[in-house]
Amino acid sequence: MGDLTSDILTFDEFLRHWSVEKPNGPALLQEDRMQSYADLEEMTARIASYLHASGLKKGDRIVWIGKNSDLYFSLFYGAARAGIVMVPIGWRLAPAEWVYIVNDTQAKLLFIGAEFENIRTELTGQLPYVEKIIGENEARQHIAKTERTAFDASGPDDAVLQLYTSGTTGNPKGAVLSNRNLFALRKHSSELDLAYTRWDENEVVLVAMPCAHIGGTGLGIMAVASGLPALVLAEFTPDGVFDAIEKNGVTRLFVVPAALHIMLQQPRCKNVDFSKLKYILYGAAPMPLELLRQSITMFGAEFIQVYGMTETTGSIVMLPPEDHDPNGNLRMRSAGKPLPGVEIRIVGENGEDMSVGDVGEIWTRSSNNMIGYWNLAEATDKTMTEGGWIKTGDAGYLDEDGYLFIHDRVKDMIISGGENVYPAEVESAIFGHPDVLEVAVIGVPDEKWGEAVKAVCVPKPGASIDPDTVIAWARERIAGFKVPRSIDTIAALPRNASGKILRKDLRAPYWQGRDRQVN
Repeated sequence: MGDLTSDILTFDEFLRHWSVEKPNGPALLQEDRMQSYADLEEMTARIASYLHASGLKKGDRIVWIGKNSDLYFSLFYGAARAGIVMVPIGWRLAPAEWVYIVNDTQAKLLFIGAEFENIRTELTGQLPYVEKIIGENEARQHIAKTERTAFDASGPDDAVLQLYTSGTTGNPKGAVLSNRNLFALRKHSSELDLAYTRWDENEVVLVAMPCAHIGGTGLGIMAVASGLPALVLAEFTPDGVFDAIEKNGVTRLFVVPAALHIMLQQPRCKNVDFSKLKYILYGAAPMPLELLRQSITMFGAEFIQVYGMTETTGSIVMLPPEDHDPNGNLRMRSAGKPLPGVEIRIVGENGEDMSVGDVGEIWTRSSNNMIGYWNLAEATDKTMTEGGWIKTGDAGYLDEDGYLFIHDRVKDMIISGGENVYPAEVESAIFGHPDVLEVAVIGVPDEKWGEAVKAVCVPKPGASIDPDTVIAWARERIAGFKVPRSIDTIAALPRNASGKILRKDLRAPYWQGRDRQVN
């Protein structure tokens, strides 16, 4: 099935193709709504026409703040057909974070999910570029009334998606992705018999991870590329996933290991019929062996680990089912091998290629590499080389068989429950607390979330630190998943000769007895 479409590189081509090949085939499913590929082609053409009628042109941005929705995907695909860039923003972020990102995009139209009507008053006067905030029902009415008109379809290298990734300096950066980034890698594997890229006619893809992440929106893209239905859950809940598998025949899903852990804790889990579930893709954190054992026994599906980042349009490395052994093996400590069409290098401090088994920074080159960061030339230049490589900021090594092992993070990012948390952001939120002189934020092992956020604080002279007040202070300023779960007090932060905080020294006691500082 994939062979017929392996040369297609844009949303416009895919939607026109499937509206002819399988007009009645389901494309988007949510709750009691179903759009066929013919419906979706028509609706997305109207959306492109509506956006043009609203004064938008190729290269402009539109924003979505809301949970996962079939409307979000329709808006994204319709905008992409016309080269208008969709920017989904995490609904769990704090209002101040919403304001920063919306203003950074300079979007004229802001679409909001049904549960987010309060944004209209909450953000009043803070969004100078936004001409209109459009609710979910209003958007559906506008689209239904819009006449389809001709539009200039976007090309392979036009930007269509902008995903924000938290910045080490505090402000998030918009990674700009093109049609080619989203679709071109399929060509390399279209003739290979890989579980990751092989799709059957009766498959249903579950979109349960947040659409502001490549792990959420990416599943919708995979479904469109394969002409399959995407079943959209507003947000991850164990019951929602169980129903999707039992009642809607979901065959594959992407989850973070913490989500699997939550599913296994549900009493209902052992009574669910998982027979239709073929593949569970997991990523954003390695899978603890005991959790994998329990998951293989319970779900009976084949497991695929994927490694990637927003800047690489998601997955670039895959550990296939055959390398997953419930008894454990060395390869399961790896992230897997590069996907066909992806190059990986391990680079030393002076730019030299490292030998097999030696740790360095992971660099990657493929058609998945982003166009760059939105309006941040300097940050783009730091991340992307002239030779077309992206510096991932992760440290690792390759073994003699080409398997990639992730050793530690070059950056200090914490991954908690699949969400990226940057220490600088959390430190900025805590800074200013009346009792805190200095603060450093680290990730510590957590059996449920992979890592938990911990703040290590130095008190002001004569002050003592009450952990609850520090946590409450942070909670007012940043999203809940970034708020420290624990606070330690220390007399002075460890620093090197130039005054830089030695996070490794702070982390070391908590990671003792583990062979790597990524959980």
